[in-house]
This record gives sequence, structure tokens and C-alpha cells, in this order.
Amino acid sequence: MEVQLTPDQQAFVRQAIESGRLHRAEDAVREALSLWEERERTRAEILAAVDEAEASLARGEGRSITRASMSELAEEVKRRGRARLAAAQQMPADGSSPRRFRR
Repeated sequence: MEVQLTPDQQAFVRQAIESGRLHRAEDAVREALSLWEERERTRAEILAAVDEAEASLARGEGRSITRASMSELAEEVKRRGRARLAAAQQMPADGSSPRRFRR
């Protein structure tokens, strides 16, 4: 297979070889293909997640997001965090005295 590079791409590859980053021009192509494959895998994962989310919404499993619901969620997260912190202060894992945290 023969690949034609633009002059800017050729200079970029040449600079990578001269700096020791790459040994041969083929290494640049191999690395570029590897990055492309990774990007395509990530793209496929994102598309699958979007498909699943759309299916979930179609099944009626979605939730409306409003300012009020976001405030409720924030309060719930704070409540759970405070409860976990309080539990951690009451029961130290190593048997030492409870640690005190400031808010």
C-alpha cells in the first residue's frame, strides 16, 4: 500500500524521526492507525450508549430534569454524603478515636 502525505505531514513525520520520537515513517502510519482505531472504538461505545439511552426513554424509564429536580438531587447527595461522613467519624477502621472533619 502506498500513502501520499501532504508536505506538512511529511515535515511532521520527518521532525518526529529526527527528534527520535519515531524510527521510520512506517511507525507514524502505524501510530496514526492505532489512534484512529481507538477513536472508532470510543465512537462505537458512545453510539451504543446513546442507543441504550434512547431505548430507555422509549420504555418510559426517563426522568424530567428541571431546576427543582436538580435541587432535590443536590440535597439528596449532600444528605447521603453527610450520613457517610458521620458514619465514618463514629466507626474508625483501625480502632483509633474518631476523626473530626470541619465543614
